[in-house]
Amino acid sequence: MRNLLLTISFDGSRYHGWQVQENAITVQQTMQDAIERITGSRGNIVGCSRTDAGVHANMYCCNIRTESEIECSKFVTALNAVLPEDISVMKCREVDFEFHARYDCKSKEYIYKIWNSPVKNPFLHKYSYQHKYPLDEEFLNRQAKQFIGTCDFSAFCASGSSVEDTVRTVTNAEVYREGDMVIFKVEANGFLYNMVRIMVGTLLDISAGKIKPDTIDEILLSKDRNRAGITAKPEGLYLNRIVY
Repeated sequence: MRNLLLTISFDGSRYHGWQVQENAITVQQTMQDAIERITGSRGNIVGCSRTDAGVHANMYCCNIRTESEIECSKFVTALNAVLPEDISVMKCREVDFEFHARYDCKSKEYIYKIWNSPVKNPFLHKYSYQHKYPLDEEFLNRQAKQFIGTCDFSAFCASGSSVEDTVRTVTNAEVYREGDMVIFKVEANGFLYNMVRIMVGTLLDISAGKIKPDTIDEILLSKDRNRAGITAKPEGLYLNRIVY
């Protein structure tokens, strides 16, 4: 029995997130279907993170225990031959049998893309969130720095979440511009449900004057979801990097 770590990338537009669901197509299910076609066995794939419907991944890691003896390089080729065009296996390597893609993860990095133009881009509506009004990326970058540190992020967690430990350590948060695209990048040891999207919504509400500047620290201390901003749409969100 081997334990294989797969590094994949996917366009989440037509998927209802990573995790298998009833009556909905997911990335995990699609990966399981492909592996079953290749190996003849439908093993459980362990993902590094849950993702919401419509969320993308530049880098996503998952592991599977298998009795297949196919070489890693050939396994990549075989999987890509049967997977749909919106999922790609980038790498495969054998890891310790006890390795767990989620629990052994040290940090994750997300980016959120904001198309900052009054004119919509028909090629980006599934891959970014359009914000028509001017954004000062340098101002928002200063605001984003208040997310850095070890804090209780209850105020930045969707209501109804069952997670008991809401303390996370954010090691980087920044906002920068590439032409008409404004990008929010954040790295942490873990994320709560909708945490990044609420961070983005809070920054946008600060920009719009709906939330006072330099109050993210106060919002964090309040632990009150109602104090934070809107939940930004999923299309602009990408899981960007996984660190083990």
